[in-house]
Amino acid sequence: MPYRPHMKWLGWLLLPMAGVAYLLAQNSHIPESMIPSEEPIPAAETASLAVDAPAGPARAKAAAERVKKLFAADLAAKNLHWGDPVYLRAFKEEGQLELFVKDRQTKRFVLFRTYPIARQSGRLGPKLSEGDGQVPEGFYAAGRGGMKSDSVFHLAINIGYPNEYDRSHSRTGSFIMIHGNHVSIGCLAMTDEKVEEIYSLCDAALQKGQPFFRVHIFPFRMSKERMERAIGETNYTFWQNLLEGYQLFEEHGLPAETRVENQRYRFTPAVVSNTP
Repeated sequence: MPYRPHMKWLGWLLLPMAGVAYLLAQNSHIPESMIPSEEPIPAAETASLAVDAPAGPARAKAAAERVKKLFAADLAAKNLHWGDPVYLRAFKEEGQLELFVKDRQTKRFVLFRTYPIARQSGRLGPKLSEGDGQVPEGFYAAGRGGMKSDSVFHLAINIGYPNEYDRSHSRTGSFIMIHGNHVSIGCLAMTDEKVEEIYSLCDAALQKGQPFFRVHIFPFRMSKERMERAIGETNYTFWQNLLEGYQLFEEHGLPAETRVENQRYRFTPAVVSNTP
């Protein structure tokens, strides 16, 4: 067959389409919210209270002012306070992100809001490499450097992937965020209005002295029944390791202290104290 240069260029053009087709085929059994999407969002879904301010500190400030007023009564009703320590926990299968605030009296975290995740991509299981479209699973943390008020996705929080565990398994990837703009490949995307709420509470906690806040991402709510259904799956051993940290929070209301030994997460129950 004679060499045809145009066929080579056609092949390169088809590669991105093949990648998307592969992801869709792999994800046919998971919720629609986990399928990558860049389609226009219906007007009814975009209507929100999100601020219209220039990207950067001005947007973060305007969002905080809106959210602080919005949440004043709800925080008071639960005896919680603006700027107190926070903790984030997400479940990929259920498409939910939970925001906890620490109670000053009990010193434990109280569930304040549960948010629907607008978009996520990939399938159940950890992120392994740059460009695989996977949302990570594991124990992450964000500090001041992870707060991105200048993000093109309205506001964003870098969760800190890859962490020590990921690096010990030679996993690669970068810029994994919780952000707005409703579109994502590998991140947890929220609507702009909801990411303002999450970002503002987290930013207020950091400004008031919480050195970092934890972001724990699980494949699903790790009940006994759901874990039994996962027996035999490729990632079952990994999920058993995640289950240890999940259960400690369920029991104590505090995220466990996490470290990595021999390529496994190791946990120490958190001690109740006055510090984050």
